[in-house]
Amino acid sequence: MNRAVIFTMGTRGDVQPYIFLAQALKEAGLSVTIGTHPCWNALVRDAGIDFVPIGPDVDIEFEASVIRGKTKNPMLSMFKTMKFVFNIIEHSSSDIYEACKGKDLVIVSHSQMGATEAQALEIQTVNVTLQTEMIPQTNKPKTIRDRMVAALVNPQMAKPYNKIRKLYRLPPVKSMDGVMSKKLNLIPISRYMAEQNPFWDERNKVVGYWYKEAEGYQPEESLRSFLDAGEKPVILALGAMSFESRQERDKLDLFVHAFQKTGMRAVIQGFHKTLVDYPLPETMLSIGSVPHSWLFQQGFCVIHHCGFGTTASSLLYAIPSIPIPHVLDQFAFAKRLYELNAGVKPIKASELTEEMLIRSIEELKERYDEILGQVTDLSRKMKAENGLENAVALIREAAGPF
Repeated sequence: MNRAVIFTMGTRGDVQPYIFLAQALKEAGLSVTIGTHPCWNALVRDAGIDFVPIGPDVDIEFEASVIRGKTKNPMLSMFKTMKFVFNIIEHSSSDIYEACKGKDLVIVSHSQMGATEAQALEIQTVNVTLQTEMIPQTNKPKTIRDRMVAALVNPQMAKPYNKIRKLYRLPPVKSMDGVMSKKLNLIPISRYMAEQNPFWDERNKVVGYWYKEAEGYQPEESLRSFLDAGEKPVILALGAMSFESRQERDKLDLFVHAFQKTGMRAVIQGFHKTLVDYPLPETMLSIGSVPHSWLFQQGFCVIHHCGFGTTASSLLYAIPSIPIPHVLDQFAFAKRLYELNAGVKPIKASELTEEMLIRSIEELKERYDEILGQVTDLSRKMKAENGLENAVALIREAAGPF
């Protein structure tokens, strides 16, 4: 086996873990290609990984922000975003099929993208799952209620994939379990965040976080000068939740005023539309894309949405968190950060006020040494898990030598 392809779609947080995996597999001797939105071409190629464009040339983060802007309910907006992405996957199946040809292995991301095409071409697969709640608890005794929920939910979850399966004359599946690899499902999360569930079957393996240091990274002079000019700043990193389809001045005002009232310097990622004509005080700096592996080590704390990537980075790079979850698994990650004493109590994005944020900053100041000590210890333990090494070894075991 010497050629693999990984498919994924979504925001940068949906792409970055697979870049880390692809780099590790390439270093181990496997030829790896990543297939995703054309907008991530430079991100993938700059990481030294072959790239194949899948789907239309859209700015997925902007499109997601448009959907959020049109839908006030965060849960509904997330489902609409997922539907938007799946429509791209469905209409890109021919591109995916062609990209699979000649490959020995298809690594199927959390969207299940490429699973059907690989089966049609009789190519072996390995799965990756970022949200543990999506993993079937096969060995768990089922109550009547469990069976009723499964009977309602499973067909709806499988329905979109059965549309693709029909294109290749494959039989329909009754649940998502039917499209997953029978050999291996990798879960790139630290065991301190999500333990191996005894009700999963043996193919599901918690391996530890995937990450890579930003070796040789040099920040722009404006950022370096800002950091050198004073105490460590708060880092505001809401990820895709801070991409705007329109100006959101009130939202940015909330953060800026809270930082001023607590006397905190701040580095702000996102809010680019609002910041076009927004006069930030000298104690705050707006920045673009900067590797979290470098940036988080420069900060006092990070205020983030608890997406998969920012949660992992906050722990790996030992920075206390002020969690502001918006949707879905972000709430579970935020809750776990608090349980681990890696941050203060989460604030739901829908309930966030300036006063609540000020209280969280002040609480973090009071407990800072305690929380920093805890997150520093967790960082050491999580890095020692060697998530990428574990993943490569398990892929070799399941799919064959390379």
